[in-house]
Amino acid sequence: MGTRIQKNDIAEELAQKMNKSNEIAEEWIDALIETLYESFKKGRSVTLQGLGGFYVKPKGKTWVFKFNPSQRLRHLFGWSSTYKGD
Repeated sequence: MGTRIQKNDIAEELAQKMNKSNEIAEEWIDALIETLYESFKKGRSVTLQGLGGFYVKPKGKTWVFKFNPSQRLRHLFGWSSTYKGD
């Protein structure tokens, strides 16, 4: 199993790619997570192109939450035979 990275590790890589500070990158990550949370809370599914779709659906007193990975992500793990990208 691979090594797990934390939010601050992602923020550091994001900051380098975007030529911004780690603090700004962490604010972006926090805002993204909060936006996703609020969307799910409203019963709205979210699709992030290149990553996949997060689907929520109320079912009685509970909720169904599913993740459908993108073809690019499926290809990365050998789950797709149709992806033609890099």
